[in-house]
Amino acid sequence: MVEAFQATAARYPDAVALRTLGGAVSITWREYADRVRAIANGLTALGIGRGDTVALMLTNRPEFHLCDTAILHTGATPFSVYNTNPVEVLAYQFSNAGNKAVICEAQFAPAVRAAVERAAAQGGVVEHVICIDEALAGCVALTELEATAPGGFDVESAWRAVAPEDLLTIVYTSGTTGPPKGVELTHTNFLENARVVDEFGGGSPDDRVISYLPDAHAANRWLSHYLSILTGAQITTCPDLKEVAAALTEVHPSVFMGVPRVWVKVKAALEERFATEPSAVKRRLIEWAVASGRARARAASDGRALSIIDTWQFRLADRLVLSAIREQLGLDRIRIAVTGSAPIPKDTHEFFLGLGLPLCEGYGMTECTAGATMDRPDRIKIGTVGTAFPGTEVRIAGDGEVLVRGGSVMRGYRGEPAKTAETVDADGWLHTGDIGELDAEGFLRIVDRKKELIINAAGKNMSPTNIENTVTEHTPLAGAVVAIGEGRAYNTALICLDPDLAAAFAERHQLTEREIPALARDPRVLTTLQEGVDAANSKLSRVEQIKKFAVLPDVWAPGSDHLTATGKLRRKPIATTYAATIESLYG
Repeated sequence: MVEAFQATAARYPDAVALRTLGGAVSITWREYADRVRAIANGLTALGIGRGDTVALMLTNRPEFHLCDTAILHTGATPFSVYNTNPVEVLAYQFSNAGNKAVICEAQFAPAVRAAVERAAAQGGVVEHVICIDEALAGCVALTELEATAPGGFDVESAWRAVAPEDLLTIVYTSGTTGPPKGVELTHTNFLENARVVDEFGGGSPDDRVISYLPDAHAANRWLSHYLSILTGAQITTCPDLKEVAAALTEVHPSVFMGVPRVWVKVKAALEERFATEPSAVKRRLIEWAVASGRARARAASDGRALSIIDTWQFRLADRLVLSAIREQLGLDRIRIAVTGSAPIPKDTHEFFLGLGLPLCEGYGMTECTAGATMDRPDRIKIGTVGTAFPGTEVRIAGDGEVLVRGGSVMRGYRGEPAKTAETVDADGWLHTGDIGELDAEGFLRIVDRKKELIINAAGKNMSPTNIENTVTEHTPLAGAVVAIGEGRAYNTALICLDPDLAAAFAERHQLTEREIPALARDPRVLTTLQEGVDAANSKLSRVEQIKKFAVLPDVWAPGSDHLTATGKLRRKPIATTYAATIESLYG
């Protein structure tokens, strides 16, 4: 990857590589390479070199890319930590990684210092804290680091000494159970995984990418950092999730990844806008256009050819309505659109395909460098997560578990050979822990996590994710949905309101009390949720249906006790925290 960076910087020196939202900061590839050299010099002066590790705790900003790439040029390995991690988790990661330094923002310095102290008691060896935005006492300022004289360090020799099997990064899993595991990924792992880009038409400096998900998330690092190093794509950094909509309309990206919750919220907002269109004629036109698009998406998913009339209708719908919607969203130049990290509701997927967006669902895990399977733009099958990446094998074990093998499978868990051996067998198969099915075309369908299937009192196996997604599809106000039913006679659910969509509902209905605890009790909110759950139940088998639900007065933030940093449910802590509420649903 350092060789790729040098080649890209030399090929496109005057093209903008990194910029901030609004364009206040803009860095060309030549400037990027110069700053990488300067930061690498400074890091080496601090004693950081081949075989060392350095932690990064930053929001989405150009300095992440500068520092991560500079660390690689010293021969050391960078890794990112979630900004929401508590001190004890940071201390564990610093101890496990054995990093010599931490690069952070001033706002995170107190937590980093506390973690460094705690890590020292666990054998940690952090010697330096580097602050990128302030000259804090006891920290090295990034400006000071970049101004360090080169001394005897030769950046050229250092990066040329990096080998394909050296560590590119360590990615700490979000840890739904137990402490996070440090997944060791090599340069080869990523380069093998990135071969899939050729099947999307490759990449170029004309591509535009928005970096808004945490860089500790393997998928964001993949699409919004490493891919740019390979292709020269321009990255716009967006430090606040609430600014993503503005970023889309400013950047008009050609490559974009949204976790399912992003797509669900955009769909709900669009449908609300469509429903409140004052002109009845326009409203009917939009409904017709969206229906035409959905029909085309279903036919393509099923492998059916559209009739001549339906094809003509879609082209007309696209010209009159759908293309304008894509442009208004900032998604009119999309070439690669990806959803992953969790299953996307089928109706949501069909909706965006119907708008003419080539939204491809992918599947993988950190242990296989983020991706194992994905739809391709010319063949998207709704309800599946696509076919295998080039050079990747996927098969289903006798008990239904999905197994993955190939050059993108991790080197192992850092410092945990026993856990590595449990996860990757002697034949190189990665045991994912997911239950899945392969169809005749090689498309993979994920049923659920092996350990999370609900087995009710009658012994019936059910996928909680399928139930939760069905409720989410029909209940826009719902944020997190948790299906409960293990060992029970019937299923219930815990529902958290989505703060943004609930606020819009309160505004629309002129509710006097608009805080989440009050909205969770409001009769109109409860009625709307009940209607959504009833609609979801009509799509579920009788045994899967939700008989009762409770609306929680809480909002679960990513990285909290109840959600991982990537938005996955922490089911055991949820069951513990809300034990009394759950029991009341069975009283």
